[in-house]
Amino acid sequence: MSVFFRLNGVQDKALALKQLCNSAAPADENVFVRSVEDLLKIPGSPLAYWAANELVRAFGRLPSFEKTGRFAGQGVATADNFRFLRLHWETPLEGGASWFGLAKGGTATAFYADVYLCIRWASDGAEFKGWAETLYDNSHWSRITMNYSKYGLAGLTWSRRATNFAVRVLPPHCVFGDKGPAIFTPSQSAESLLSTCAIVNSAAFQRLLELQLARLDLAKSYETGAVSRTPMPEMSATDEARMATLGRSAWSKARLRDSTNEVSHAFALPLALDKVDLLRLGEELSSILREIDELACALYGLSSATLTEVAPDEVAATADEAAEPNDDDDDDAVGETTDSLASWLVGVAFARFDPRLATGERPIPPEPEPFDPLPSRSPAMYPKGEEPTDRPDILVDDEGHADDLAARAQAIAECVKVDVPENLRGWLAKEFFPLHIKMYSKSRRKAPIYWQLATPSASYSVWLYIHAFSKDTLFRVQNDYVAPKLVHEERRLESLTSELRDGATAAQRKTLASQEGNVDELRAFFEEVKRVAPLWNPNLDDGVVVNFAPLWRLVPQNKSWQKELKSTWDALCDGKYDWAHLAMHLWPERVVPKCAKDRSLAIAHGLEDVFWVEGADGKWTARKTPTRSVDELVRERTSPAVKSALKSLHEAPVANGKSTGRKGGGRRKAAAAAEGGDA
Repeated sequence: MSVFFRLNGVQDKALALKQLCNSAAPADENVFVRSVEDLLKIPGSPLAYWAANELVRAFGRLPSFEKTGRFAGQGVATADNFRFLRLHWETPLEGGASWFGLAKGGTATAFYADVYLCIRWASDGAEFKGWAETLYDNSHWSRITMNYSKYGLAGLTWSRRATNFAVRVLPPHCVFGDKGPAIFTPSQSAESLLSTCAIVNSAAFQRLLELQLARLDLAKSYETGAVSRTPMPEMSATDEARMATLGRSAWSKARLRDSTNEVSHAFALPLALDKVDLLRLGEELSSILREIDELACALYGLSSATLTEVAPDEVAATADEAAEPNDDDDDDAVGETTDSLASWLVGVAFARFDPRLATGERPIPPEPEPFDPLPSRSPAMYPKGEEPTDRPDILVDDEGHADDLAARAQAIAECVKVDVPENLRGWLAKEFFPLHIKMYSKSRRKAPIYWQLATPSASYSVWLYIHAFSKDTLFRVQNDYVAPKLVHEERRLESLTSELRDGATAAQRKTLASQEGNVDELRAFFEEVKRVAPLWNPNLDDGVVVNFAPLWRLVPQNKSWQKELKSTWDALCDGKYDWAHLAMHLWPERVVPKCAKDRSLAIAHGLEDVFWVEGADGKWTARKTPTRSVDELVRERTSPAVKSALKSLHEAPVANGKSTGRKGGGRRKAAAAAEGGDA
């Protein structure tokens, strides 16, 4: 046996140590008598002298996590999130096999957390595999592919780098990431997964896990190896069933809290309409966690007092030892009341959300099982095939128009008996879009699904919904909305000019000047829409930002968003995102030859078999002679109308009179690209 003295927080350590050593029988909370032999049984051999003996001895007494047949492992790291990852709401509603959910870490949450990211996974991830094979060396490639066989299985996941260890359900048809490792059980039954989820979220398991860490910082790295080596208790069938029931209940309570979150797969109604008692849910969840802790202590053969022993680093921890920034953490959420209600009203106006859930005409769908696949539509949305026949793809800020967004939102609010902002029209014109971008942003990715195209003053706006628009939508914006509006306002200007020709008052002159400004803005807006409509060909697999990029000149009312779109557009012009369908649509003469050199690009554009061949050893090599010529492929993908529109877009001046092109060589490269040369 050895004696350990803890002197953390003591100013005069020498004096304190001398006093303890001179004491005949030191009895102090900072004096520990421990067996070094027992301490060495803890994986990694940390000097965890502060831990209770029965906690330390659990490492020699109980089987480890991996010895019970359970598996914990890391998954994929894309190294190019912009290309391969999407937020789930920006992918096609019926994404099918093209997109899998991705557990990528993020905020540490126990039992339940929405899987809000997707990874491009068509043909079992063929495009990613083709890209990664050329990027990584063999040793690294084998590391990131060793768990491929487990992708798509139901399991559990956690955030590897977080302030606390919290394990949650991983639905099937998902991929797990490097920062979001996964757990699987031998039987893979729902009961075994849920009981495991309950055990590993218990205070007992977490204390045993944390004993293995050399230092218990506020920001910890919970590696798969440490999880695999943590002791697990033996459970009878009755114990496992009880733990699974508690785990299922905890998952249900946590999911119900998420049912008021508009961007969640679980969303049903905004809080203002749903009236979910978040405080009560929190209390019920805490009660379940206490019951799990009590049962886990009994299964481990530990007393609850052993879990209160505090490590020296925890005693000394300060507020300055904050967790390192996590690029997967959720962004700040939009307010839960007025803003979320108004956002829901916009969703109903576009026939995305079903108002019958608020009126009681349609019941809220029953809760799914924890390991059901993620739904393509949240409960709040219309079931497939039940959308209204007059579902709009375009709404406008135009008082008196049949498709006026503010009027539709107001009518819906009256139907469900809720209040809206006093100046709803002004709020929608100036404040809603920035809030919407914030609400629909996570993991450093912005993906607004309602697009506001507007004049600089936002006196006139056109709103699009990404899951309703098509390649013809901008032509409809041009011909059915903006052109008639421009004619109407020009006639109004002519009338005002005629009326105020002689003897106009200052107020009347101000009205006339305002109308002249409105008409000028509308004319410029009309010309921009007319210019971009022939080349716009949206494909949701490209993601929101890439699809929105050609329209960057149509969002002058939001400078920060316009800057981001312009940056993306410049990158597209420079060939940075040639995996995108938009790049092939606009520059086939540049993209098609690249497919002959980059197999992942060939896969992205459906040209793998043209340029590549798989050998008997499973290795892919470039064909010496493609099955079709590059010139032929380029010709059939080149549209003179698109090229003409692209050239016009690059040459047109922006509203402030500056060139739309970039400075110097960038502008010349863009013009060359529009004419069919290298960009």
